[in-house]
Amino acid sequence: MPPPADIVKVAIEWPGAFPKLMEIDQKKPLSAIIKEVCEGWSLGNHENFALQIADATNFYITEKNRNDIKNGSILRLTTSPSVQLHERIQSSSMDAKLESLKDLANASRDITFAQEFINLDGISLLTQMVESGTDFGDLLSFTLTAFVELMDHGIVSWDTFSVAFIKKIASYVNKSAMDTAVLQRSLAILESMVLNSQDLYHKVAQEITIGQLIPHLQGTDQDIQTYTIAVINALFLKAPEEKRQVSAHKFFTQYTVSFHDANVIRSPTPINDEMAHQLYVLQVLTFNLLEDRMMTKMDPQDQAQRDIIFELRRIAFDVECDPNNSGSIEKRKSMYTRDYKKLGFINHVNPAVDFTQIPPGMLALDNMLYFARHHQDAYIRIVLENSSREDKHECPFGRSSIELTKMLCEILKVGELPSENCHDFHPMFFTHDRSFEEFFCISIQLLNKTWKEMRATSEDFNKVMQVVREQIMRALTLKPNSLDQFKSRLQNLSYTEILKIRQSERMNQEDFQSRPILELREKIQPEIMELIKQQRLNRLCDGTCFRKISSRRRQDKFWYCRLSPNHKVLHYGDLEESPQGEVPHDSLQDKLPVADIKAVITGKDCPHMKEKGALKQNKEVLELAFSVLYESDEYLNFIAPDKHEYCVWTDGLNALLGKEMTSDYTKSDMDTLLSMEMKLRLLDLENIQIPEAPPPIPKEPSNYDFVYDCN
Repeated sequence: MPPPADIVKVAIEWPGAFPKLMEIDQKKPLSAIIKEVCEGWSLGNHENFALQIADATNFYITEKNRNDIKNGSILRLTTSPSVQLHERIQSSSMDAKLESLKDLANASRDITFAQEFINLDGISLLTQMVESGTDFGDLLSFTLTAFVELMDHGIVSWDTFSVAFIKKIASYVNKSAMDTAVLQRSLAILESMVLNSQDLYHKVAQEITIGQLIPHLQGTDQDIQTYTIAVINALFLKAPEEKRQVSAHKFFTQYTVSFHDANVIRSPTPINDEMAHQLYVLQVLTFNLLEDRMMTKMDPQDQAQRDIIFELRRIAFDVECDPNNSGSIEKRKSMYTRDYKKLGFINHVNPAVDFTQIPPGMLALDNMLYFARHHQDAYIRIVLENSSREDKHECPFGRSSIELTKMLCEILKVGELPSENCHDFHPMFFTHDRSFEEFFCISIQLLNKTWKEMRATSEDFNKVMQVVREQIMRALTLKPNSLDQFKSRLQNLSYTEILKIRQSERMNQEDFQSRPILELREKIQPEIMELIKQQRLNRLCDGTCFRKISSRRRQDKFWYCRLSPNHKVLHYGDLEESPQGEVPHDSLQDKLPVADIKAVITGKDCPHMKEKGALKQNKEVLELAFSVLYESDEYLNFIAPDKHEYCVWTDGLNALLGKEMTSDYTKSDMDTLLSMEMKLRLLDLENIQIPEAPPPIPKEPSNYDFVYDCN
């Protein structure tokens, strides 16, 4: 009878003793196995020992790689690497200390090692080394790297660190000339401190300002720029509301243009995903500063707020707004009512009532005043142009501005928290210190132009707003680099052009519903599904680079997985960096036979989603997670880089298992390919009416005399 799959027979060596043959139960914790081995040789303090493969690699056995132990393997009992490194990093020899810190930085990625090293008070030792200030260059770089790796496991609370340590890390960031690796690790530590502790935020904020971070954005190192923006985002996110407003205003008024003109957005190097995400987060946090005004109702009795409306009237009609002007009260009321109607307010008597709707609240009034003051000619032209039209064709500036502001807030998701995996930032919003207001000014002029092109009346107001939304969304999709470029893109999206685009899209989506067409569709569908299946399998053969995601942002770590050309084996393995092309099979160390795969699990049912508390709560990550179940309870865990790759891999794996491909991507491909194939087959029937039902069968003839008698 074969031994259970969880039992592995090995030989274990100990210097000065005869090797022992043992059966290792892989279900037991590794610490329990080491304790059992130590007791066999009467060795105490089993927590100070570790198991090591006795070959050229000499790699240590951890909870992560213990399944690599095979029957017949030779293991060696040795002093725990955490104990060894804890002693070696305190060496008086600089060379020995440097090598030890390098080993520590690499070993700290393993959670088993990290737990043991932290239990030896290793974190305190590293912080003392940093606080002493005696190390620099590579010594300091590897010390900080090891610290970041250890803290990334979430074993130790960030609240345990001293002010002296925070001051030391902040000093590395504040220095004008600092080793790149040290600066990068220091920025990563500051970001984690701010995000993980409100108390540490206050301490970090005392040591470092956004103004001190800006110079790091103007260098050429994209990693440094990314980490710098991450720290700025963290400071914005954790700052009290009033301080956030001041910090953001200072950032955008003093540094935005230089931020854009430097090597951040206009860099010849393509922006990586992490940096794109940080720019997206910065964009969201910045626009969220508008939320307070967006959710503030106007008080009709507030004179300061009413003065803004008086200012809009004064600029538009070049009139004095002094209430002590000559004329009766009734006459002045009549004049105000007439002018407020021309300005396009819904409430002509008291326009302040129009701004009691939230959203957009006072934000709409702020935008209107900015437009009137900074684009005065365009403002006056729009108001006078519409006030001279017939009532039914005038575009109401006031009502339009309020609804447009609300629409722009919806498009930019003002007030929503940033998504963890989104990279959708718009470069043009980093080119002006009042980008939202300028965005509004361009859009309100577009609205007025579209209104005229549609020859709209007041009954068409909602239709015009729908067209304007579509124009703005299509222009934003092209990711213009500047507000001028955005304006230029809108010029090419006139109402006529929108109609053409809509018609073209309808033509492409047109679907015949007659019975013969439906029968043809059913006949073609299996062929299309087979084509999609082959495409998915080919994509799996090409392979994909997956990012190792932890509960905190950290340096990029990658692994690669691909299907063998014969569709029988999945090859996978870790990578040092993101590959530029395909990774050959022979460079991927691990294999998983397709025949061993039992199921594909997705979403919250994946084991790595149950393990990681921070990721478990993130909807975007849950939607990209999937796992492959093999053997009894072993899993290969994935987090796809995007929704497209998620669909490709889950479809491909289901196809390998002979199951149905059910992703949204498959449905989209099926619709597209089926529509194309149908149109190709029906080309000869163009302009021919296809009947809904087959022709009726004629009645039987009265006699069959016309039939030829063969006899």
